[in-house]
Amino acid sequence: MMKVMKFGGTSVGKPERMQQVAELITATKQPKLVVLSALSGTTNTLVNISHALAHAQKQEAAQIITNLYTHYCQFIQELLPEPVYQEMGKKIVDEHFDFLQIILRISFSEALNKDILAQGELLSTKLFSVYLQSRSITHQLLPALEFMVIDANEEPDLAGIRSRLLPILAGHPDCPIFITQGYICRNVRGEVDNLKRGGSDYTASLVAAAVNAEVCEIWTDIDGMHNNDPRIVNKTRAIEFLSFEEAAELAYFGAKILHPTCIWPTQQENVPVKLLNTMQPEAKGTTIVAAVEESGPKAVAAKDGIYAIKIKSSRMLLAYGFLRKVFEVFEKYKTSIDMITTSEVAVSVTIDNTAHLDAIVKELTPFGQVEVMDQQSIIAIVGNQLATTPNILSTILQGLQPLPVTMVSFGGSEHNVSLLLPTQYRTQALQLLNTHVFGL
Repeated sequence: MMKVMKFGGTSVGKPERMQQVAELITATKQPKLVVLSALSGTTNTLVNISHALAHAQKQEAAQIITNLYTHYCQFIQELLPEPVYQEMGKKIVDEHFDFLQIILRISFSEALNKDILAQGELLSTKLFSVYLQSRSITHQLLPALEFMVIDANEEPDLAGIRSRLLPILAGHPDCPIFITQGYICRNVRGEVDNLKRGGSDYTASLVAAAVNAEVCEIWTDIDGMHNNDPRIVNKTRAIEFLSFEEAAELAYFGAKILHPTCIWPTQQENVPVKLLNTMQPEAKGTTIVAAVEESGPKAVAAKDGIYAIKIKSSRMLLAYGFLRKVFEVFEKYKTSIDMITTSEVAVSVTIDNTAHLDAIVKELTPFGQVEVMDQQSIIAIVGNQLATTPNILSTILQGLQPLPVTMVSFGGSEHNVSLLLPTQYRTQALQLLNTHVFGL
């Protein structure tokens, strides 16, 4: 069976890292489909180019393009020292930067923006293909734009991806390695588009589901999912096994190593996902599977940028259909709710999308007194059968006793206990939970 391996921007961001990726994908003879992100920093730079063009700042855009071109020329000199392959790499870079020069002379549009953002993955995969050629490594470059498609709702069309991809792979029955781009796709109009949320991770999970892969490996610069945020908390540890449900909860509530959208395709086809470290390939990392035996808390994650909305109405709350009417307001503005708590006189919800906040508050006001709190964070403690773990809620609340917890959601999911508190206490909360819940 085929293995899917995805490498992020930091894994291919330097010539020596790209060379290491080549070693990893040739370590075994198992057939592989390799998904690459753009070189680290490239997508952000392309976003800056688009932003400058959208605001008619063509001179600024031209300077950003020049600086990025210089970076890529230096990159291929180090990646491809042999003149014949360096010339091939230079030709690829020139072709893509000729396109970026052309866009300086035409009108900016959203379709053009999508074309600009696609350049990073196209460059990284083509340059990697040349490097594999220079090392006489047999492979096939598969343009993602030939099989990655999204539907009219801008959601991935898994059936469409499968029907396009499988015949392409069947056309190369003896090829051991396929290379393709993450992030980019085509929309229902056939235009270049992208997967937005989850990017290249999403591509890898969709491809793994489409080919029913043996495993989907996500290679990053950290050795798996940790029990806490290692950037701000000392003494974190990697989690060896997670269920799909636990991983989805952690990803949704702020664990940066994996986007929540990347779970469902592999979960649909029961394809295990491994989170591995390019810089420490010998580390076990984290394996995500359908079911795990051990129960209790596994990890904690924080999600910032949360707004809490409280509707107080002693007159209407107990009335038939009141909650439905409240939720219909959020549905109308396509604003999802993270947490909800109710009492006899109030209902409180949290949201992370404030694009329509003013309109939502205006439509909720006839129902009662509306209060909005900003700069809040959700702290989610995630584990298997967490709701039935003895004393888990008292342990969590005792650990957070010094902090002003404003909402608690418990029992709605057997994998999650969520709390809301002001963002200024987020780091302290994560550190306290690391001690009181995980004993670290």
